[in-house]
Amino acid sequence: MKTDFTRKRPELTSSLEDYLEAIYHLQTHNQRARVKEIARAMDVKMPSVTGALRALVEKGLVRHDPYHEVQLTQKGLECAESVVEKHTTIKTFLVNILGLTDSEAEGEACRLEHAIKPETLDKLVDFLKRAKDLEDLFGRA
Repeated sequence: MKTDFTRKRPELTSSLEDYLEAIYHLQTHNQRARVKEIARAMDVKMPSVTGALRALVEKGLVRHDPYHEVQLTQKGLECAESVVEKHTTIKTFLVNILGLTDSEAEGEACRLEHAIKPETLDKLVDFLKRAKDLEDLFGRA
C-alpha cells in the first residue's frame, strides 16, 4: 500500500471518480472500455456516460472519440489507480478489522472512498500496515 493520498490530484466529483474506476476495471479485465460497457458496468444510461466522458476529456484524464474505445491518459491512469487503491484500503479495513462481509464492505467502501480526507486515509494505511506487521509477528489469533 502506498501512502501518498495527500499528493495533489485534480478535483473530481464522486461520480467522475466512479467513472474512472469503472473504466480502469474494464481496461484491466477486458483490455478495452466502450461507452456501452461503461454504462452496463455502472448501471446508467449511455448519455450519462457520454456526459461524464466529456468532463473527463476536459480534465485530461481520458481520450475518447465517439464510437471508439475510451482510453485513460497517464494522468487518468494515476487518478484511477488512486481511487482503486483508496477503495481497496477502506474495504480491507472494513473486512479485516471491523469484520464486515465482503459484500457489505464493498458497498460501504464505495460510499466512504468519496468522503474520506487524504490525511485520514494515510493514517488508515499506516494503521493497516501496523496491524499486518503485528499479525506477521504474532500470527493470527
